[in-house]
Amino acid sequence: MNAVNNVVVIGGGQAAAALVAKLRTSGFTGSITLVGAEIDPPYQRPPLSKAYLAGEMTRERLYLRPAAFYDQHAITLRLGEAATAIDRTSKTVALAGGEVLPYDALVLATGATPRPLPADKGGALDGVLTMRNLADADALDPLLTADKKLLVVGGGYIGLEAAAVAAKRGLDVTLVHSGARILSRVAAAATSDYFRTLHTSHGVKILEGTSVDHLTGTGHVMGAVLTDGSTVAADLVIVGIGVTPNDQLAHAAGLDLHHGIAVDLHSRTSDPSIFAAGDVAALDWQGRRMRIESVGNAIDQGENVALNILGQDVPYVPKPWFWSDQYDCKLQIAGLGAADDTIVIRKGEGLTQSNWYYRDGQLVAIDAMNDPRAYMVAKRLIEAGKSADPALVADPETDLKALLK
Repeated sequence: MNAVNNVVVIGGGQAAAALVAKLRTSGFTGSITLVGAEIDPPYQRPPLSKAYLAGEMTRERLYLRPAAFYDQHAITLRLGEAATAIDRTSKTVALAGGEVLPYDALVLATGATPRPLPADKGGALDGVLTMRNLADADALDPLLTADKKLLVVGGGYIGLEAAAVAAKRGLDVTLVHSGARILSRVAAAATSDYFRTLHTSHGVKILEGTSVDHLTGTGHVMGAVLTDGSTVAADLVIVGIGVTPNDQLAHAAGLDLHHGIAVDLHSRTSDPSIFAAGDVAALDWQGRRMRIESVGNAIDQGENVALNILGQDVPYVPKPWFWSDQYDCKLQIAGLGAADDTIVIRKGEGLTQSNWYYRDGQLVAIDAMNDPRAYMVAKRLIEAGKSADPALVADPETDLKALLK
């Protein structure tokens, strides 16, 4: 790339915030403009379905940086303005209001959008919501009153977190999941079993192996007919059936896509002046093209893009980690496990448990429930490319820190 004096970042999440901050702290003195379609400055999204929805975190605490930070570091925020087109020839970005922004380096950190239920299945009825951004959380919060029946569609982490908050607020919660077990796409059966038991102990009804055929109601949702023929009454429905990457701008600009915006080892797209980071970026990792939807990845990749804009040519090596809070359980995940991995279960007292994933004898991931020590040890081993004897892991008498030696 030629000299970069003007950087435009499209997106208002973790990746965008990490990137612009890293640019400044790494000595970049040129122009930085962050374009965000939402009116709020970049904020944390994971707490929306956890602490924020539970009333344990204020709106301001969600913000990744106070507004003054951007002023102090000469970072221009264009909030509430959607980018509508990229002209790669003139190196400009068009905004919805008609303004055109020039760039030397452009970053797409546009995130993802929840998949809705189709309108012909009742997805357009009042009372049917998704959970992804502040507007979603603000719309849902006043509706979560103890006299309501809530149907959660989807047994991934977003659905389970929403179910937990609602159950704690006294709602009658039913969760349906089309797979054979909750968390079937992202976790081992042992982890599914743990969270199924946890939720049912709090009164949540979990129906697996079925899904919504269609919602019922006129104007406002009243219930659902499931694919097994059964019915569920519902005053509210939260849909958590996955997301689609916001790659429309990239597609219109002719960039290479692969279930997201395809990037190389330096997070560059097929246009060397355009980068992508966060949930929208599809990268090559361990022989697979994938998007890693996590806070850790968004931060790390955003900072990597900043360094590469500065010409440092640093390859991006993901270190996947995730977390989820449900009731009194804190789940911490390191690495990426698969359904066919060998699982070693380490039991502790009460709700303490960790599930260790082995592939061809090598430790590749861990799900740690209320077990931060197991998480810390396994994460360090995985990132170092080391493993641990499964027999020692399963033995509750083993000092886990000794596994690091």
